[in-house]
Formats: sequence, structure tokens, C-alpha cells
Amino acid sequence: MSYDTLFRSVHLATFADATPYGELRDAALLVRDGQIAWLGREAELPADLIDDETLELDCEGRWLTPGLIDCHTHLVFGGDRAAEWEQRLEGVSYEAIARAGGGIRSTVRATRQSSEDELVDAALPRLDCLLAEGVTTLEVKSGYGLDFEHERKMLRAARRLAEERELTVHTTFLGAHALPEEFTGRADDYIDACIDWMGRLAHEQLVDAVDAFCEHIAFSPAQVERLFEAAAALKLPVKLHAEQLSDQGGAGLVARRHGLSADHLEWLSEQDIAAMAQSGTTAVLLPIAYYCLRDTRPPPIEALRRAGVPLAVATDCNPGTAPASSLLLALNMACTLFRLTPAEALAGVTRHAAGALGLKDRGRLAVGLRADLALWSIERPAQLCYWLGGAPMAGRWCGGEAV
Repeated sequence: MSYDTLFRSVHLATFADATPYGELRDAALLVRDGQIAWLGREAELPADLIDDETLELDCEGRWLTPGLIDCHTHLVFGGDRAAEWEQRLEGVSYEAIARAGGGIRSTVRATRQSSEDELVDAALPRLDCLLAEGVTTLEVKSGYGLDFEHERKMLRAARRLAEERELTVHTTFLGAHALPEEFTGRADDYIDACIDWMGRLAHEQLVDAVDAFCEHIAFSPAQVERLFEAAAALKLPVKLHAEQLSDQGGAGLVARRHGLSADHLEWLSEQDIAAMAQSGTTAVLLPIAYYCLRDTRPPPIEALRRAGVPLAVATDCNPGTAPASSLLLALNMACTLFRLTPAEALAGVTRHAAGALGLKDRGRLAVGLRADLALWSIERPAQLCYWLGGAPMAGRWCGGEAV
């Protein structure tokens, strides 16, 4: 019996049990046919599992983790919003900029003016930064097209990223991100349009999940409910931008739908925390957006902990409120700003990030799971949350293939 790759002299952060990091030192891990076939103490490695065709890698005491997962990004977009960032520094609020035609709408204009090829070319440098930090799975949302043609263009561009680079790209339809100018005063009509587009895009296999922005400057809970009913009819899982600027009860809404995740959550209520705990809905924390908006109200982390709600961490990479393509930076901010432990933060970009995307085949090191792996030149896992700048990655594998 032969295996593709044997990792020797390695420490494992498995995230497969309740101990911090799921730590297993002085270990080995074997990969065959793109899956983890064996792992354990190297001294306990059965000799008959190795033959002359096994590729053996001496990891020299480095750490091996699951490949990292960025479960909330808006990576595909046109233009940038540096001018609005300057406005916010001068005291103009995000809401005021949005109501004046800036914010998401300004990115919509730039995205509509960009070709599919231009969107791909613009996204690749941002993607490469994430890959250099051990990312093997990435979620990319639409939401800057806001009509069928341009939402489709964004989703096609997102799918193409997985053709240009070695990773898994999970696409999310976010048509209900903002109300486009041509639908001013007709939000219900726009939701009807989104429902129509969603079905057509799903038929083209461009949609893995459905998202919306439930907020007083975006869409009401009732409007989101209609969208989610249509998603259920298409058997598409749902998630939600919820409680970022105010308490709209969005997290409870998505929990009632047994949705994958509720994201942002600065204004999350105790009632909706209980609903998320009951449904198993993941809380996705976005500390870079919190930092860039200079917010002062963090998500209720301790209450989420007590309730046992899974905590994921993501970059929220977007041109307006999180112009960052570093998941390691998000880890540091999750610890520093939200007081997560390093073990919690790293579980948030592996095990719980996989849950936020509905992916059961990755995010942990365990026999039978997909061999998405990252090797790190570090002395302890907490260092991945500690350093600001620099990526100590020594190797990355997707489905057992070195990339």
C-alpha cells in the first residue's frame, strides 16, 4: 500500500477536538488520493504503510495546520474607495456617504464599467496575498453588479479564480447588497428582480449560497425573508450580513432558516444569540471592517462563547470598509480587538470557517478529510496571530497537491 505524501517530524494543529489547537506534537501525517489517510505520533507510524514510492517530507519540527479558509470576502470588484476613506477620516459617517450615493453604489458603478477579464485581473493580486498566507478555500460574494448582467459577470469572474490559481472558490449571490439607483423607492420590486436573477444564476451553477444585507440602509427583514424563501425553493443555503449598524433581528431570521452564518454582529441581541446556538448558525466576525470603520461596539463575544455559538473569522476583503487581503491580520485583530484567544481565532479560519460555508470535508486534520494543508515555520500556533506582517508559510497543499 503506497501513499502520495508522508509528512514527518511535524507538529499538528488538528482542530479536531476540544483541546486548544487539537495539538499533536512529534507527529506524522500521510496523504493518499487527495485525502488524509493516517495521522498520529510518528513513533506509532505503522511500517507497512510506507513503501519505496512514498514521497517523504522532513518538516524539521514545523507546524502543519488545515489550509486556511476565508469565509467572507468581496474579492471581485472594480475601482477602489480611497476617497471615501479620506472622508471617513474627516468625520463623515459610512451611512452619510452611502446616502449621498457613495459606498456600495460607487463600487457598483466601477464594477459595471469593468469587463469580466478586468475583474479577474484586478482580483488576482489580492488573491495571491491570501494564498501566500495559507488560504486554500475562499468565499467570494457578488453584490457590486446589482443587475443580472453584472451580477453574472462577477460570479463568472469568481469561478475563474479557481481556474487561474489552485484553491477552492465558494460563490455567494449577494444581489440584495444595496438598492441600485434605477430601483430608487422600489425596494420590493428589486427583491422580486433578485429572486428572478437568483434562479437563472443557480441554473448556470454560478451560486453556492445566498446572502443579503439586512440593515436600515439596505433591506428589511421582511424583504430578506422573501429572498430566503426563494433560495429554499432552489435548495440554496443562506447567510446574512446582520446587526452591523443596528439590531434588525437579522441573525434570528437567518437562524430560523437554519442558515450557515450571520456575519458582523456588533448589535447582536441575547435573543438572537440563543437562536443561533439552537440552529448551529456560525457567527462570522469581521474585525478588519470594525477597525476601518473605527467602530466602538464589538460583537458580544463572551455571550456567544457562553451560548456555544461557533465563531469564525474572515477578512471581509472589500474596497469600502475592509481594504485588506490578509487573513493573518484578521486573526491578530480578532485577538486584539475582540479578545479571542489565538486558539479560538485559528479555529475561526479552519474548523468554524468550513462550517460557515457548509463544507464538512475540510477545516480539520482528520482521517478521510480533504488534504488541504498549510505548513508553517513557527514554534507555536499562536505566532500566526501574533505577527503583524510577514507570512511564515513554508508550503501549501490543495487536495494533497503541493502548490
